[in-house]
Amino acid sequence: MPMIDVYATAGTFTDKHQLATDLATAVMTVEQVPDIPMFRQNTAAFIHDQPAGDISNVDGESNYVRIQVLTNAGALDRSKQLAVVERLTSIAAAAAGDPTLTTRTWVLLTEAPDGGWGLAGHANTNSELVAAARAQIASLQSGQPADG
Repeated sequence: MPMIDVYATAGTFTDKHQLATDLATAVMTVEQVPDIPMFRQNTAAFIHDQPAGDISNVDGESNYVRIQVLTNAGALDRSKQLAVVERLTSIAAAAAGDPTLTTRTWVLLTEAPDGGWGLAGHANTNSELVAAARAQIASLQSGQPADG
């Protein structure tokens, strides 16, 4: 249930809602989690517009994008790390209408410690998240309504 934060100079992206949806969908797809409400409703992206000049590298250039992805510990093996970085970079460049943005997009992959996923007021461990997902899958398979 990744959380994705995108930081870019205001005006970089025209359709921020679609960008957020596309990024969240891409990470959920690469992560290969079950397509259940628990994951669909708790995988999200947040687009942070920064005022002009609030982003800079050492040379003073501010036409960069930073994407930070937070997953639970161990969610992304090496092949998934590579896939997430490539896909999110491509999605950002397409959303900006600037193919050269692929060379100016920084993607940071971070992991929450076990117990670091707070949902419904509870700090979940990885095993608790797995148990909750399995319970929701069982509920859906039996025709019961699923809680998000």
